[in-house]
Amino acid sequence: NLETLMIILPYSVGLAIVGLLESMMTATIVDDLTDTTSDRNRECKGQGVANIGSGLLGGMAGCAMIGQSIINIKSGGRTRLSTLTAGVFLLVLVLVLDQWLVQIPMAALVAVMIMVSIGTFSWASIKNLKEHPLSTNIVMVVTVIVVVATHNLAFGVLAGVLLAALFFANKVGHYMLVTSEFDEATDTRTYNVVGQVFFSSSEKFTESFDFKEAVDNVVIDLTRAHFWDITAVGALDKAVIKFRREGAEVDIIGLNEASATIVDRFGVHDKPDAVDQLMAH
Repeated sequence: NLETLMIILPYSVGLAIVGLLESMMTATIVDDLTDTTSDRNRECKGQGVANIGSGLLGGMAGCAMIGQSIINIKSGGRTRLSTLTAGVFLLVLVLVLDQWLVQIPMAALVAVMIMVSIGTFSWASIKNLKEHPLSTNIVMVVTVIVVVATHNLAFGVLAGVLLAALFFANKVGHYMLVTSEFDEATDTRTYNVVGQVFFSSSEKFTESFDFKEAVDNVVIDLTRAHFWDITAVGALDKAVIKFRREGAEVDIIGLNEASATIVDRFGVHDKPDAVDQLMAH
């Protein structure tokens, strides 16, 4: 029924995310070890179809496993036949040789997996902590800590991706520059904006203008700039309206097609009730 579906659905989505993440990580490691490239989209589609079929037959969902893949590669496996052989042999062990399989001590299996972990771990990454940027080290350490603490790969990857996105946004925001030049003949101040304008750099963008300067004309040249979000558009609206309050005529030039699209859609500085709309935001 619907209630059961609503309970199962979140777990199913989480399981699918974890499976896809581990498969993609496994594919990356395998590609590095074998100097080959894999089709990630094909892998995801195949895994999805296989898991749907497995579920319809009452089986468990599965994904590519780092440990088994490393063992396969280090044993000489390079083609699809190696994967098929591993799967068929595992099936034989479970269905035919189960009486002997249960005799293997758990400690022996644990030892094997420990050796696989030691061989898989990039020990050079610890040495490189002194050489890599601090933001990169923080992302790596936090990802490892979250995975170990929660026993959930999805949480670790999510934490790493969020931190990486924040660090990237902060770094890109520092590469925005606004310069100006004054033409006495026309009493025009031209501001040249260079870089990416978005939520991280919008405040710096607004602070780069001198709104108290007594000039008749202001030109904002955005030829070498790009606007990414509505926060950037809001910063442009504020700049234009503040200049107009001081009695200056403002002209915006050089918007590329993508920036012009978002400015035309969300910008309010050219609308009759621009001030009221800006205050409402």
